[in-house]
Amino acid sequence: MNATKSAVGFGWIPYSGFQLRKTGVQFDAVRFDGDEGRRLALMMEAVTGGEPGPVVAEASGKRSVYFLVPAGSTEGKAWPDGAVVLNAAPGRVSYVPVPALHGRTWPVSWYFPPTAPGRFVHALLLLSTATAILN
Repeated sequence: MNATKSAVGFGWIPYSGFQLRKTGVQFDAVRFDGDEGRRLALMMEAVTGGEPGPVVAEASGKRSVYFLVPAGSTEGKAWPDGAVVLNAAPGRVSYVPVPALHGRTWPVSWYFPPTAPGRFVHALLLLSTATAILN
C-alpha cells in the first residue's frame, strides 16, 4: 500500500483515476439514476448537517448516484422504485465505480467524499429519506 492511501486510511480508494470495487466487502451501495439521485443526495446532505457519508456520481450515461452504505445493510429492506441495490447477496456479484480523492477521475467523481474510515451513509436514513421524497 502506498503512503498516500495509508495516510488517508481508505485502502479501497484508488490512488488515481477510478476503479471498480466489489460490493459486500467494504460497503454495499444503493444506486439512483439521474435527477432523482442528485435530489436525494442533496436531501441527505440537508438531513445530516452536511456529512451524509460517501456518495459517488457519474457524469455520463444514466448519471447514476451511488450511496455507499455499510456492508450487509441493504438486505431485507423494501427500497423504493428506482433504487438499485448493489450487494453481495447469495448468487449475486455487484461492482461500484470508486474515484480517487484527487486528480482526473471523469466521468466518476465524489458527490460527497468519505470523511473517516468506516463511516458510510446510514442505510436506514437513506431508506426513509428516499421513500419520503421518491414515492
